[in-house]
Amino acid sequence: MRASQRQRLLAAMLECVGEQGYAATTVNQVVARARVSQNAFYELFDDKLDCFLALADEMADEILEQLLDFGNAGHWLVALRRGTARYLEWWQEHPVWTRAYLLELPAAGPRAMTNRQRQYARFHELFRAIAAWARAEQPELGELWPMAPQVIVHAITEIVADHVRDGRSGELAGLEPDIVHLVVLLLADEATARRAATIGK
Repeated sequence: MRASQRQRLLAAMLECVGEQGYAATTVNQVVARARVSQNAFYELFDDKLDCFLALADEMADEILEQLLDFGNAGHWLVALRRGTARYLEWWQEHPVWTRAYLLELPAAGPRAMTNRQRQYARFHELFRAIAAWARAEQPELGELWPMAPQVIVHAITEIVADHVRDGRSGELAGLEPDIVHLVVLLLADEATARRAATIGK
């Protein structure tokens, strides 16, 4: 019962924030849409922000789990291309969440931004792991620039967010070649980035 109520509340929060923004969303609207009582809401969440951040955690878990599945690819460039394609498709397939997370989360205040930094850190680790994989396959690569994972995560997030702001969410999948090129430049080198344009297709 509680698990079902929680999922309905998270779904309602997503719909409300995606439609009207975080600031305009109220607990009353969320519980009405979820068909759950306010008492049940406050048994599960401390407040509106707590519910929104729980939603953010759940969606981040979902996308990271899908990306980690590409770890069994035979080559790091293949894994990167497939993972990047899936990442962009995922945002494109979830337009309501894309707008809620990328555009509305900053309006939710410092706790929300702390949550975003925690999620970013998980992606930083993912790119560090890819960089280590690349060096295991290409020992000639130099030492990884320490800021590369951070730059990659921030750059990709902002590129995707810009498309959402401009109403071009439906074009996200088309960014895959350019984003792969950028990531490989930062994780490896220019020669490998050129090679990435064909490998794994």
